[in-house]
Amino acid sequence: MKVLLFNGSPHQKGCTWRALHEIEVTLNKNGIDTEMVHVGQKMIHGCIACNKCNSTGKCVFDDIVNEVAPKFEAADGIVVGTPVYYASPTGTLKSFMDRLFKSTKFSKRMKVGAAIASCRRAGSIASIDMLNKYFTMTEMPVVSSQYWNEVHGNTVEEVEKDYEGLQTMRVLGRNMAFLIKAIAKEKAQDGLPETEERCWTNFI
Repeated sequence: MKVLLFNGSPHQKGCTWRALHEIEVTLNKNGIDTEMVHVGQKMIHGCIACNKCNSTGKCVFDDIVNEVAPKFEAADGIVVGTPVYYASPTGTLKSFMDRLFKSTKFSKRMKVGAAIASCRRAGSIASIDMLNKYFTMTEMPVVSSQYWNEVHGNTVEEVEKDYEGLQTMRVLGRNMAFLIKAIAKEKAQDGLPETEERCWTNFI
């Protein structure tokens, strides 16, 4: 069982990384393999709605999105971490997530997803809510913790003092490991939930 952790911060070992690292260590202690992927410093083009991925199965921009896609398909869950910029995730991470979810045509249902945010003071909830939308529209169960999935601090040293925030990350990691194992057990025993043919309703 494996979880990918996406670091959307431009700083490879900054506050967002520190929060993700706390989750990663906890997942490992609970028998889940992990891989941290730093996307925050990449030059990632936004989706241009060309729909080439519908016929080729991959994004027309051949970058980290296409590199990560097969890892995402094989993973049991993902954690997406971002610092807060103008009460939102970073633009780089947003472009990455848009293209990753748009260009990958494999089913994401019952893969487990979690979003976390790092902020100095505020804006974390809006950022987490935005990232959770990728999960909730693709049948990915969202992992919760004992509070909002956030840490506070302007430096790694300040985040180290956010005992509540780091504890929230550990609880998140344990809950995620439990949920992944529970889904795997139920999938092996009874299979995934019944599906229906997709309906599309358009109002003009």
